[in-house]
Amino acid sequence: MNDETLLERITLNPKVMVGKPVIRGTRLTVEFILNLLAHGASIEEILDEYDGLTLEDIQACLLFAKESMSKTEFMPLMLETA
Repeated sequence: MNDETLLERITLNPKVMVGKPVIRGTRLTVEFILNLLAHGASIEEILDEYDGLTLEDIQACLLFAKESMSKTEFMPLMLETA
């Protein structure tokens, strides 16, 4: 599945979850799925817990996060000293 097709699974609507990116047809935010993964939930556990969610939905969340990060510039708040 190509990137464009995966990203079509993520929607933004100010009337759904206050405009946070969600998996199409759900109220599951990208942030929520990433948080589950970050805290050790396996993809299999997430798929078992949320009926109708697919591997491609989780891949879309990861790709959305990657794309968001690649379009963000980071500036250090303070210089590190050695």
